[in-house]
This record gives sequence, structure tokens and C-alpha cells, in this order.
Amino acid sequence: MSLLTILHHPDPRLRQKALPVSVFDDALQKLIDDMFETMYDAPGVGLAATQVGVALRLAVMDCSEDREHPQPLVLINPEILNPAERKEMEEGCLSVPGVGEKVQRYSRLTLRALDRQGKPYELVMEGLNAQAVQHEIDHLDGKLYIDYLSSLKRERLQKKLDKLRREDAPAKSAARG
Repeated sequence: MSLLTILHHPDPRLRQKALPVSVFDDALQKLIDDMFETMYDAPGVGLAATQVGVALRLAVMDCSEDREHPQPLVLINPEILNPAERKEMEEGCLSVPGVGEKVQRYSRLTLRALDRQGKPYELVMEGLNAQAVQHEIDHLDGKLYIDYLSSLKRERLQKKLDKLRREDAPAKSAARG
């Protein structure tokens, strides 16, 4: 397994719509394993293939609170069914690091997807699991959570991101030197 590079906003590949997965071969299995390793290392609770520059409808998730008892979930060609009750939830993203904001998400839904072998399944998801499913499917559709913010909030968030990048640049230069 190997760590993959997570793309950061405003990389245009994050806006690419992912294509359905149709081949369940060794390369897909390796990609899934690498995505889990990358997500756990980040650390995050979800990672979409588009976030690592692969335009396939594939995401991995693990919303378990205890990493000693992981609950990995593979979402291939995922769909949301029966969404219910929207709530405002705090959200962040590995592709928009260092900032977070509240967005409206469904607090309960049914997920329909394929597992890593291509076998269909359905799960009722609530809370953080439901939020993460919506977040990852948005990535597969070329959307980021910041797209749900008002233009004022997006502008404020962009200023924070720019400041974080400026502060991070000297540290990276020193590390290379």
C-alpha cells in the first residue's frame, strides 16, 4: 500500500465529475487500499477518488470513533435514497484543510452502493455517517462543501485559506532547504 497525494482546493480536478466504476480488478483493489491508508494517515473520516485525482465513482469512509476498532466502508457508484430531516452540521474537508464551516445536510438517509467486489448493498445512515456519505458523493459530482456557503462566507473562508497557505509556505521552504 502507498499514500496518495490529496488534491487541495482550487485544483480543477476536484471539480471533475467521476465516472461509474465498471471493472473490479486488482488495480481497483489496490486503489481502495491506498485510499484507506491515505484517509487514515490524513487523518480523515472519508476520501473520494476524485480527491486523489482519480475520476471514478469510488469513496472510502470510516466514521468510527475508535481507530482500534475500525469500521471501513467502501462506496462504489453510491446513491442516496430516502433523505430525511436537514440539519446544520459543522463540516471540514481534506481538500480544504485547516478550515471548517456549517452546512445543511440530511441527518438520515439510505445509502445504496456496491462493495469492493461489486456486490450491491443498502445501509440506513444517520448523523456523521449520513453527513460523510453526502460529502463524499458531492466530491464525486465535482462539488465541495464550500459550494453550499453564501458568497460572503466563501470569501471569508478563502481569506483564511490564503493566510494558512502563506504561513505554511515558509515552513515548506525551510524543510526543503
